[in-house]
Amino acid sequence: MERLIPALVASAAFMLAQRPDPPRPVPARDTLWTEDMTWMEVRDAVKAGKTTILIGTGGIEQNGPYMAGGKHNYVLATVLPYIARGIGNALVAPVVKFVPEGAIDPKPSGHMLYPGTISVEEGTFQALLTDICRSYKAHGFRDIVLIGDSGGNQAGMETVAAALNEKWKAEPTRVHYLREYYAEDAWSFEFLKSRGIVQIDKTPPAGEKPDRPTHTRNGIHDDIYYEALSAVQDPEHIRARERMKAGLFSLHGVELGSVKRTVELGRRIAEHRAGITVRAYRRSYEKLRGNPPAQDR
Repeated sequence: MERLIPALVASAAFMLAQRPDPPRPVPARDTLWTEDMTWMEVRDAVKAGKTTILIGTGGIEQNGPYMAGGKHNYVLATVLPYIARGIGNALVAPVVKFVPEGAIDPKPSGHMLYPGTISVEEGTFQALLTDICRSYKAHGFRDIVLIGDSGGNQAGMETVAAALNEKWKAEPTRVHYLREYYAEDAWSFEFLKSRGIVQIDKTPPAGEKPDRPTHTRNGIHDDIYYEALSAVQDPEHIRARERMKAGLFSLHGVELGSVKRTVELGRRIAEHRAGITVRAYRRSYEKLRGNPPAQDR
């Protein structure tokens, strides 16, 4: 058996090398999401120059009484296509939904104190993210962009990007960790304020302002930023129908008004965050490659 294994490995490698490369039998679907594409569509997109891939990390966690646990994933589903179009020649990977959310046992902590939350160890998260990056590199992607919608994801993404860039320094692929997506104008506080949307925390921590930028107010881990972006995917994620019926379609002192208005706000926020992220990507590209992206030259 020990003699057979090397032969099987060699045979598999030979078959892979000899794999046929047939043309697509039907036109390509118009989508940016690789999980919605056939392998032929991804292959042809890469050949056509779409060699940038966006990898977003979200999470499954508690988000107060109105917001579903997949909040970060819904936000990314809304924003990532805007970013991809802004960067150009980019596709979008499936959102990484399982991230560190707190200790699991023997005593749960962080978001794991609340039912429905799913957490993974930091090492598990980094290993998963590393293998996803390696997979896209193996298929010809040259610029891999890491974007995290949750604070607990940032350190792991930064570590993975640094490690892979060091490992691949003699190769053409680069990994761009864009902290600005999460940190610059966090929760789009200033953007919302410019539109007259000011959320108030009635019991702020000592020395803090009631209208400060934060992801938690009035004991609720929720924000109009998240609600508007999630509503673009489906207003049911924020329990819009039930809240309207109960007279609770508001958050932190701000009336959401209507579903249509909330969804439109979500689209405007997506444009704002995409602008921040595209600018950050251009800076990262120039830093890692020594010259600006082709469209900026």
